Amino acid sequence: MPGRIAQADVEEVKARTNIADIVGERVALKSAGVGSLKGLCPFHDEKSPSFHVRPQVGFYHCFGCGESGDVYTFLRRMDHLTFTEAVERLAGRIGYTLHYEEGGAAPETSGRARLYAANAAAAEFFRAQLLTPEAEVGRRFLGERGFDAGAAAHFGVGFAPPGWSGMLDALTAKGFTKEELLTAGLVSQGQRGVYDRFRGRLVWPIRDVTGQVLGFGARRLLEDDKGPKYLNTPETPIYRKSQVLYGIDLAKRDIARGEKRRVIVVEGYTDVMACHLAGLTTAVATCGTAFGAEHMKVLRRIMGDDAAAEIVFTFDPDAAGQKAAVRAFAETRTANAQSFVAVGPADLDPCDLRLARGDGAVRALMDTKVPMFEFVIDQRLAGLDLRTVEGRLAGLNLAAPLLAEIRDEPLRRRYEHVLARRLGEDLKDVHREVARQRARAAGAPAPAAAPANPPDAPQPPAVRVTLASLPRSADLERDAVMGFLQYGHRLDPAELRAALDETFQHPALEAVRSSIAAVADHSRPGWAAAAVDAVREPYRSLAAELLTGDFPARDEEHAVISARDLALRIRLRAIDRQKQELVGDIQRLAPDSPEGREVRLRLRELDAARLRLTLDQ
Repeated sequence: MPGRIAQADVEEVKARTNIADIVGERVALKSAGVGSLKGLCPFHDEKSPSFHVRPQVGFYHCFGCGESGDVYTFLRRMDHLTFTEAVERLAGRIGYTLHYEEGGAAPETSGRARLYAANAAAAEFFRAQLLTPEAEVGRRFLGERGFDAGAAAHFGVGFAPPGWSGMLDALTAKGFTKEELLTAGLVSQGQRGVYDRFRGRLVWPIRDVTGQVLGFGARRLLEDDKGPKYLNTPETPIYRKSQVLYGIDLAKRDIARGEKRRVIVVEGYTDVMACHLAGLTTAVATCGTAFGAEHMKVLRRIMGDDAAAEIVFTFDPDAAGQKAAVRAFAETRTANAQSFVAVGPADLDPCDLRLARGDGAVRALMDTKVPMFEFVIDQRLAGLDLRTVEGRLAGLNLAAPLLAEIRDEPLRRRYEHVLARRLGEDLKDVHREVARQRARAAGAPAPAAAPANPPDAPQPPAVRVTLASLPRSADLERDAVMGFLQYGHRLDPAELRAALDETFQHPALEAVRSSIAAVADHSRPGWAAAAVDAVREPYRSLAAELLTGDFPARDEEHAVISARDLALRIRLRAIDRQKQELVGDIQRLAPDSPEGREVRLRLRELDAARLRLTLDQ
């Protein structure tokens, strides 16, 4: 078995990988100043972007939760990979051949990589089976719904043969164990052993945003199949139905980069296919569960915080669809995006609509969408007799709590107008009831204050120092450290070293300075991230903020000029401090004493050094 990956290869793969490309597959990134990108943090829920990526130094940092690291750290945190797996994945991505040191430690493995590999192998098996004579029933099903062989290939649709061990035999022949296949949810356990979970069904691979197969959805085809109409992969270490969206791998690019950021949430796999083939290439679907908070987090990271973005749901107008809309409305309130509902003519879903009326009718769904809030309000008011006082009062009592939960005041006021028109009530009465509901929601008793720690209690951890908490007196040192971390590789090594040799006054910034000063070569790729990693706690998070923060400059060339000027100012400040100390000494020394003459000589030397520095610039 090979040993550990050669360190030179680890560094080379990282140097050849643009961290923005890797992060950008999960998070919608936009410019945040010179050399910096930002988006919604994938590690915690937030409404405003505080997650910054600085591609030039290969580093990310969240100013909200404090998560930070390089491209390997990001992959390990997002996909729960080991370090070796993260390096191998990126090396495979760029086509780089890794070298392993003989006699080194064996590569660690998390087991998750085997689950991904098993699912990928299963997807290949199912796709190949769709071409067999046995799969005629599957191809006929697709054809009757307007999907040809090209469409099936584009979406990776496959066929699970009706036997009990077709896939099991194929994958065990490739080296996968029965335990691995059980853990991946590809086989089931019975009294007589394990057997294929999917049999005699059309199979859709369910992928994450990076295109890795996590699981499958399978549609019943055979009359003697007594199982559910749709059967999905069970919960596994890599498949969580509350967190996956079918089609997200195909839709993400157009969601993030389209002229109008719009996500269309439909109800099934064939609906996703129909939308994409009709030109609505941002369609996705949940997998056997209602749209929930985790789905919303996935979409928000891709859409970003664009207030003009749209989320359009194609719910059926029946009771189940109405309930789904109410649940979805509760989740979409966490996004800046506008939410809508589109109902097809004659209650046709996108797949049936495409069959009956063509691609243009599917695209026209977006022209008939209505705001989600109005749809939900209409469902709340359905069945009430609004011609009566009692009916209008009941409608107000049902709808006002929904308005009270809208935090955006201008938006809330506009929907108060909508509700007043629906009810035929005075706007003042609607506003008064909504305000009462908001006050009621805000009037929950505050939690009791925690008791003070007794003298012998353990001390709380040190407070995390942030950029925002630094005093104004530290502005020069803050800007200098930020400039050195971000643009130190562009500065003259001797000038940078001279500035780094000067001690800083603020303890947190001094900790960062000393870590930067400990770096031998500031031109080596990745040195800044390594310096941040080496900063002692509790100041490491501040160092990450300094590395990824917005360095004020018009462009990169002006940023380098500014960083060079800051290095000069640090050195001049050190000279001025020495002069102040010497001036204090000269006041207590006799002018003709040897000590007094030495101080005056030293003052002249400092003046000359200061003049040389200013003239050299």
